[in-house]
Amino acid sequence: MTSLAVGTPPLPQPPEPVTPTPTPPEPRERAAAPEADHPRVELAGVVVDLMDQPAAVGSIIGRAVQPPGAWRGEEEKALPPLAVVSANLDHLVQFGRTGRWRRTLGDSLHPTTTDVDGTTRPLNWSILLDGAPLVARAERLTGRSWPRLAGSDLADPVLDAAERAGVSVGFLGGSYVVQRLLSRRLARTRPGLEVAGMWSPDRSVLSDDAASLSLAADIAEAAPQILFVGLGKPRQELWISRYGPATGANVLLAFGAVVDFLADAVPRAPRAVADRGLEWAWRLAREPRRLARRYLLDDPPGLLQLRRDSRSLPRTDPPEVRQSPPVRSANAPAASPAAPHAGGSPTPSPAGISGPAGGGGTGRFVAPGRSAEVAVLVVTHDSADDVEALVASLRAEARTTRVRVVVADNSSTDGTLDALGRHRDVVVVPTGGNLGYAAGINLAARHAGDVEALLVLNPDLRVGPGAVTELLATLRRGEADLVVPRLIDAEGATRHSLYREPTAGTVVGDALLGMRWPLRPGAVAGTDRAPESYQFAHEIDWATGAAVMVSAGAAARIGPWDERYFLYSEETDYFRRARDLGLVARFEPRATMTHDGGGSGDSPRLRALQAVSAIRYARAHMSAPAARAVRAGVVLGEALRSHRPERRGVLARVADEARWDTLPGPSADPDPDAVLADFPRGSVIIPAHDEAAVIDATLAALAPVAATGRVEIVVVCNGCTDDTAARAAVDGVRVVEIAVASKTAALAEGDRVAALWPRVYLDADTVISPVALRGLLESLTGPVLAARPAFRYESGPASPVVHAYYRARRRLPSTSAALWGAGVYALSEAGHARIGTFPEVTADDYLVDQAFAAHEKRVVPGPPVPVRTPRDLRSLRAVLRRQHRGPAELRARADDAGSRPAGGSARATAVELAASVRGPASFADAVAYAWLAAGARTGNRPTGTGRGAAPPAWERDESNRVRADRSVERNSAEVRSWR
Repeated sequence: MTSLAVGTPPLPQPPEPVTPTPTPPEPRERAAAPEADHPRVELAGVVVDLMDQPAAVGSIIGRAVQPPGAWRGEEEKALPPLAVVSANLDHLVQFGRTGRWRRTLGDSLHPTTTDVDGTTRPLNWSILLDGAPLVARAERLTGRSWPRLAGSDLADPVLDAAERAGVSVGFLGGSYVVQRLLSRRLARTRPGLEVAGMWSPDRSVLSDDAASLSLAADIAEAAPQILFVGLGKPRQELWISRYGPATGANVLLAFGAVVDFLADAVPRAPRAVADRGLEWAWRLAREPRRLARRYLLDDPPGLLQLRRDSRSLPRTDPPEVRQSPPVRSANAPAASPAAPHAGGSPTPSPAGISGPAGGGGTGRFVAPGRSAEVAVLVVTHDSADDVEALVASLRAEARTTRVRVVVADNSSTDGTLDALGRHRDVVVVPTGGNLGYAAGINLAARHAGDVEALLVLNPDLRVGPGAVTELLATLRRGEADLVVPRLIDAEGATRHSLYREPTAGTVVGDALLGMRWPLRPGAVAGTDRAPESYQFAHEIDWATGAAVMVSAGAAARIGPWDERYFLYSEETDYFRRARDLGLVARFEPRATMTHDGGGSGDSPRLRALQAVSAIRYARAHMSAPAARAVRAGVVLGEALRSHRPERRGVLARVADEARWDTLPGPSADPDPDAVLADFPRGSVIIPAHDEAAVIDATLAALAPVAATGRVEIVVVCNGCTDDTAARAAVDGVRVVEIAVASKTAALAEGDRVAALWPRVYLDADTVISPVALRGLLESLTGPVLAARPAFRYESGPASPVVHAYYRARRRLPSTSAALWGAGVYALSEAGHARIGTFPEVTADDYLVDQAFAAHEKRVVPGPPVPVRTPRDLRSLRAVLRRQHRGPAELRARADDAGSRPAGGSARATAVELAASVRGPASFADAVAYAWLAAGARTGNRPTGTGRGAAPPAWERDESNRVRADRSVERNSAEVRSWR
């Protein structure tokens, strides 16, 4: 960094006539505030002060004439420093309502504060009108013309006024050579101007927090009253917002290339060009490589935003600007009235918590049942190498903040539980399987207790000193509802952990460009790699889920993390739902954590899962055309990288949706003891007709649950002619026999003898793990009246046609959302009341599915229930005839009642089937599906549906009725940790 300071002239100066320095105004004049009643407009979310040039210069000099740094003392009439910004179209794009730096700066109605040097200091703002489109819009809103007040136009009048008033000035920005030129020119043209100094910092200085503070201290020592800051947009505004008050300057002017213009190093556009609003074209023609992106890519969307989102503001006095003495920042400051513009929802402290400190200096974690400030939620899976360092770093935080640590362990086998067992004040919650990152967070959150905020952390993190305190302070100031820290690697380099909301443009841009052109426009880049994004606090779209603090109130509004994302995209979904509620997420660089990374593994299956999760997210939150474009972009990206060894097989898995359920997903622990404690109450009703070949395996999976005494299991043998009843008569199972061979009669009898709610209706050949059963029972709360677990088809040694049919079926979106097809569903008491007694229909699960709206039913993520498909074509046809007859019966019943069911039609299925075709293989599968479905429909034409008609035969799959114990297939052990 090069600095030129007054006291030792930087260059020999030619003799000039000396002009006496004017006497500064009296203190009464120094305290005068700027004009209060000037009009204002809001342009794309930016409040702009409308005034002419004399008024603007007067407001600047009026604030500048007080002694340098006077506002930092306790003088009653001293005013805070004033930051002045010229707002052009680029400013709206950067700082407007939809800009990356939205709500980072203040304005004349919303002062801000900064405590970068440990002392909370205020900062007033004035944003002036610049740029032809903004001038035109302001004229249209107010009905009168306003001048452009570009920084380059204001610089000379401000310097003239400063010379007359004896106000000292300084210049920050520009090259050393240009500053030498400016120094000579000022000495020649304004000999009475007091230049306190000139500073030409390197970019490395500006991007480093400690170096910027040192630079601000150097400036404060030189004591300029006005500091021209020409670092380029947005860096100059961001630097002022963070470090400006530390310079001691009374006025800070964010005037871009002002040093170059004042030194005549860069020519200005001809007046005729500027008057016609074409100065941008002049500059673009002179510097196309530097300015093409700004003028041709970044700024045009701002024109539309300017037109749509602008209004005139009523005249009002600005807020009181009289300065109180500076306040030394506490570890967790209370809500600051000086920063209401930052957005977010203030986080009230829970009852019983007062003051910022809570750790008592002991480093111990708060026990369950007691109030804490922060609950740290950690999800582990084979994380023995990481948890000790994480816990140690959290103990340091617990000395100043009341922290409770809750760890949800996803069936670790490497000693993680032993390592955690050495810390008796850590709450460890076994999940009963490898349920995924989101499910682990949700389980840990249930044990968070009475806290002010939740902090989700990866096990391979180390929390930097004061990081928890800084994050909590951000929530308490009301600046955000969710806040994330700066992540660094083991060498101290910043990790790129901030991301933009996924769009078709960002996905395709990442697919085509990857790491090339890292600072490309945000419209075609999913990852934010701009250095300033990791230096300054600002609002974000979303960040990695490795470290996220959310206020307890916001967490309650957002709801649980979506467990349908086993790994990847769960944080994207969480931040998206938060934004949809109007909540604010913020990046806080003062909180730093070390993230080693790589804990999730890097196998092709995990890469495929990451890509598939992105597609699932798009389908959940975007329109159908946009989601298709995202899928195409994801597939394109994998195709372009398929030659890499680490990507081998990824493209095939991503492109073929029939293979998605072979990717890593939730699995149950073979030892269910971890999930049996406090098992939810309920009933399991199993209708069984000659199921001796399969009932043993079904009941064996339920035996641990039956032993708890909290779930009643009822097997209803309906018309059995084998030894099903004898086999089912085991401890914890109640067997009921009825003479009629009817599934619905068996369901009704099971309801008659069962006493507990909710109720799970389970086919006799369906094996459900205790983990999946627990999730199913716990899901029936609030508006959810009916649910089923996730399931997975197991075709095994089936014929090629059977495989083709079920591959096509996996690709149909409707099958993933419906309650039928899993061999198991559950009803709450209120849900069952809507159905009443099960009618005599073939498809009871289809009936249940049609009885509830989408928000009343749920597919519960978790270890999937295996559904074994028929092995041969004959068995498949029999099953399909039964499945198609069920909806036909319901339609006939609805016709008799004068209504129509809300279920899907053959036409809707055909549309889904056609949309699932992605190539020759999926086309062949779709043909097989259509052929078999059509055959089942034509084979089900009713011969009689009235009373007295003979009930049709109950077709079932006999190809899988073999007596063999089956266990739930465990998921691959590739997933070592999370993130």
